[in-house]
Amino acid sequence: MKKSSSTIVISLGGSLIAPKEGIDVGFLRRFAALVKRHTKNGMRFVIICGGGTTARAYQKAASQITSLTRDDLDWLGIHATRLNAHLLRTVLRSFAHPRIITDPNEDMPSRRPVIIGAGWRPGCSTDYDAVLLAARYDATTLINLSNISFVYDKDPRTHADAVKIPAIDWKQFRKQFGSRWHPGLNSPFDPVASKEAERMKLRVIIADGRDLKNLARILGGKSFSGTVIG
Repeated sequence: MKKSSSTIVISLGGSLIAPKEGIDVGFLRRFAALVKRHTKNGMRFVIICGGGTTARAYQKAASQITSLTRDDLDWLGIHATRLNAHLLRTVLRSFAHPRIITDPNEDMPSRRPVIIGAGWRPGCSTDYDAVLLAARYDATTLINLSNISFVYDKDPRTHADAVKIPAIDWKQFRKQFGSRWHPGLNSPFDPVASKEAERMKLRVIIADGRDLKNLARILGGKSFSGTVIG
């Protein structure tokens, strides 16, 4: 894939691909159709898959049998991201590069309009990998898709008075959500990735990946629902 200002990096939450009910075939079908439609208009994508529910299931199972190190947790999560990435690459076979990128520092020339990526190494999440790939492919926007619609000042699942944040700069984001990462951390965006994104002056959009009409509005430069960081 050539470097281009029209390259969009997407960090795709693993729980969108495979929620606790099982692999979401309907979501994958609709997501693939949306990506294909936009590639026909000249847009290029680097899509990094998370581990999500699959990663947590493996981590939980292993922890019930033996004590796990941080590296154990990380590697289980990394391989879950790679399984999800291979599934997505298979779905996008006709227009995606045939190999999964697992090292964000690797140069992967490709004429295909889509590159699929997965986890790299312990100590960081796929959000961090996505930020590094945004730098490599000169992308100015990173779209983080998960099952949340906005960044909130506190967890809306446990705080009825949580307030949504439509826009926030990196300094305030990092102050509010911290700077340390550990496997399984529940944060809108990886703190390690946040530090790098701030340094790059990268624009990150947090949005609900289940709402693909909203994603189409983001890609089309239209008004959308979500939080803009940066």
